[in-house]
Amino acid sequence: MRTDRTAAGDVTTRCLIADDQAMVREGFAAVLSAQPGLLVVGQAADGAEAVRQARQLQPDVVLMDVRMPVMDGLEATRQILGAPASPARPRVLVLTTFDLDEYVYEALRAGASGFLLKDATAAELVHAVHVIAAGDALLAPSVTRRLIADFARRPRQAPPQPNTLGALTARETEVLRLIARGLSNTEISDALVIAEQTTKTHVGRILAKLGVRDRAQAVVLAYESGLVTPGI
Repeated sequence: MRTDRTAAGDVTTRCLIADDQAMVREGFAAVLSAQPGLLVVGQAADGAEAVRQARQLQPDVVLMDVRMPVMDGLEATRQILGAPASPARPRVLVLTTFDLDEYVYEALRAGASGFLLKDATAAELVHAVHVIAAGDALLAPSVTRRLIADFARRPRQAPPQPNTLGALTARETEVLRLIARGLSNTEISDALVIAEQTTKTHVGRILAKLGVRDRAQAVVLAYESGLVTPGI
């Protein structure tokens, strides 16, 4: 992650906001700019401009709307995250409406790290940026369950399970199934009767063994590999 440091030594998270609605961009920018440790380095009105600014400004977090002119947020996410890996590659937070956008699942497959509802409160917006910047995924259980429902409506495919799944222990596989079902760390801990710190350790090992960036990518892999099937 590329970060700046203030004179006091505090790390500053650089943010890029991509949305075709000026009021949304300006509103988000005002909220983020008012927070210590957050810096809005750019605003883009379409996906193509988001790609250009991401390459030029090297933000840590991109807030990406899906439906934009010239180039939509899905393709912009692919281009931003599809570039050769480097310390400057940002994390993408998808902006969506209350009803799950038909392209959100594809955005996750493209490498996005989570979702933010456009009607989120200022506190939720700031929290989301901090979570994504810290390297975690913003994938609330309620959103995960909606993703599962969306996935269930799609044509079934049965690709073979990736060899990486074989590296998981029985307990890690169990935890991955629960993650894919939309359970939070606390709910997983309760279901398995283990400490929450133990659950966090399992999640960290799962991500490392699967070679995925975060929890969101683990959910996608669990469904696409056939490890978990919607409704079962």
